[in-house]
Amino acid sequence: MADEMVIRAQRFINTTYGDGATLGISKLAEDGRTGWTVMYALTRALQYEMGISALSNSFGPATLAALGEKYGKVDETTVPSANFCRIIQSALYCKGYDGGDIDGKYNSRVQAAVVKLQQDMGVAATYPGSSLWPKVIKGLFNMDAYVTVNNGQEVIRSIQQWLNGRYILRKDYYVIPCDGHHSRDVAKSLLFAIQYELGMADGTANGVFGPGTQAGLKSHTLSTGSSGVWVQLFTAGMVLNGRPVSFSSTYSSSLASSVSTFQGFMMLAVNGQGDFRTWSCLLVSYGDQTRQGEACDGVTKITPARAQALKDAGYKYVGRYLYNPSTTDLPEKEIQPGELATIEQYGLRCYPIYQTWARSVDYYSPDQGKTDCMTASFKAEEHGFKPGSRIYFAVDYDAVDDEVTSYILPYFRSVKQQMDALGSPYRIGVYGPRNACTRISDAGYADTSFVSDMSSGFSGNLGYTMPTNWAFDQLVTKVVSSGDGRIEIDNNIASGRDTGQGSFYPAPAQKLDIGFDLAYWDGLLKEVDDYMEEIHRPGGTGYIYTRQECLETIMTLDAAITSASRRYRMRKALIQTSAFWEFCHYSIKDYTEDAGVVLYHTGVIPDWGKDLPGVSRLVDSSTGVAKVSGRTAILSRNNSIRAGLLEGDILDSTSDDDRWTMWQKSNSDNVFNVTTVPHLHIWAADGKAGDHAETPQRRPALDYTDEESFEILRRYQGFGDQAVADAQLRMPLFAIFEKYNSLIRG
Repeated sequence: MADEMVIRAQRFINTTYGDGATLGISKLAEDGRTGWTVMYALTRALQYEMGISALSNSFGPATLAALGEKYGKVDETTVPSANFCRIIQSALYCKGYDGGDIDGKYNSRVQAAVVKLQQDMGVAATYPGSSLWPKVIKGLFNMDAYVTVNNGQEVIRSIQQWLNGRYILRKDYYVIPCDGHHSRDVAKSLLFAIQYELGMADGTANGVFGPGTQAGLKSHTLSTGSSGVWVQLFTAGMVLNGRPVSFSSTYSSSLASSVSTFQGFMMLAVNGQGDFRTWSCLLVSYGDQTRQGEACDGVTKITPARAQALKDAGYKYVGRYLYNPSTTDLPEKEIQPGELATIEQYGLRCYPIYQTWARSVDYYSPDQGKTDCMTASFKAEEHGFKPGSRIYFAVDYDAVDDEVTSYILPYFRSVKQQMDALGSPYRIGVYGPRNACTRISDAGYADTSFVSDMSSGFSGNLGYTMPTNWAFDQLVTKVVSSGDGRIEIDNNIASGRDTGQGSFYPAPAQKLDIGFDLAYWDGLLKEVDDYMEEIHRPGGTGYIYTRQECLETIMTLDAAITSASRRYRMRKALIQTSAFWEFCHYSIKDYTEDAGVVLYHTGVIPDWGKDLPGVSRLVDSSTGVAKVSGRTAILSRNNSIRAGLLEGDILDSTSDDDRWTMWQKSNSDNVFNVTTVPHLHIWAADGKAGDHAETPQRRPALDYTDEESFEILRRYQGFGDQAVADAQLRMPLFAIFEKYNSLIRG
């Protein structure tokens, strides 16, 4: 909403300074809205009235010093000119205070506004009365708020006011916002306050968590019964880190309990005391960098000597990169051949990271998210990471909040959508600053965070609390061991939310299948259609979809089929053949049976199917693209879960509820349906426990023979002469799919 007095302030700037191009004051839109453009214009106008020759948008040290030297303070007796006063009045209006009539008079209305402004800042006791002091004027000419805004917390505002009031007279301390929100400025001001209380002189105190500050804090451990300013500083740190405590000068038993909770959350020693490590975690993102972590990450190959060195140093979890597009830069960044076997052999566990560039905002887009998800998943499958592993996608730069909104979140939304399209083979984690990790996780695009707390100067770390789902907390780069075991790593604290993976599929001896190349579409369609026409399949009427529609559907699911084939080390053609064949034979009868299952389970017709020969009720049917029933989906997936190939709960194939749950997924989710096909093939090879007594054979593999492929395709439909006959018809179809897949994978 436009503010009439802000419009008048904008008009005053335009009419008074608008024709002075050399002043660098842009003509303002007279829209009644305050913003940085307005504040910059007011700052330049103030500098001009003070006689400063080099005007700047910044209200910096020179402007502040000139105010003090020329006027000391500004009030009704010392205001230097009418226009100077009008600038002050305009700035008051832009801050939401009554600046009078912008008439150049430091009258009672202006004086009352100044009194209220200084009360809101928390400096009224230091600066009593209605005079404006230089640091207050500096605080007037920016976009900081001194009242709660956007659901700011009063307890944080009281801390901000307390800091301003107690330390405003110190040389390098300036008025901070009192808006009820933690921020970079507030975090730095709390560090200044601690340094002042440690006795550091002006010029020595610098707001940096350096050796002097750390040494001083080690002698200020707090516990139940402590009181005074140090407890105020400590409780301020607790409040600013999102802990539910009061801002107080007394260390109570309830505070000690909250401290213990915080210590447990941050993986500190739990003692309920305000000790050095707890102080450190409250004040800077990386905390005490001497802490020994159980996790690490790096760009160097884990050799046997390095694995032993890491293990001896207490490390359990190693973060390694899935992919490096460069052949020259950091040659060992990507996981190297045999490396995961070494990690497994030495009892370590690995969590995969995906990052190619990701160091500036222009990297992030939905298209890039889709590409990165595909590449990361395919590389994870190649390296041997099992389903359910979590891949950490990187935000490796200081992403400000607006960039997270406009670029980072859409990127991760795309990563999540593509992972769903692949059949959710891997979980998604995020590596980055606290704010990005929290927002991405809150949006549902990642389930754990690998926090780049080592970058303590990032605006996305300063002033933000630790993500509640943090798995790894990156503290410092260090070197472990020497000689052959020497390795440089980032030392990380592990929370236990992600323990990585300790066993891996062996690296494939043959090339894995890759995504379909549309350049081959016409040829594939013709060969498939000609063959199906030749064998008159499907024959007769009563089938719902054309052969082209069926093949198009299979191709729209290519990402999921490709991912599943890579994950389970089987030829993609096995999945394509079974799914396409079944979908071509989806008939009106199948459609009717599907409807009957719904009618039965929803209670509309609970005795549906009772008049069908041999059927008492229709509780299940072969449904969806690959005609997978609830029962077979349960049995095949149970088999893979027990074999460690799939994550999930064991369901009861005799339970109506479990079969209905699984049937609905098979019926409504095409990705789920086609990614169940490889589990049916694996189950068939394992002997279909709980179904037909089959002779176990080798599980589907990249080097399957035609005889093995025939047997697996036959078992998909069951046993007997008809299953054999159909499998014989499907083998040429399998050969067509394999022909094109082989061409594409090179």
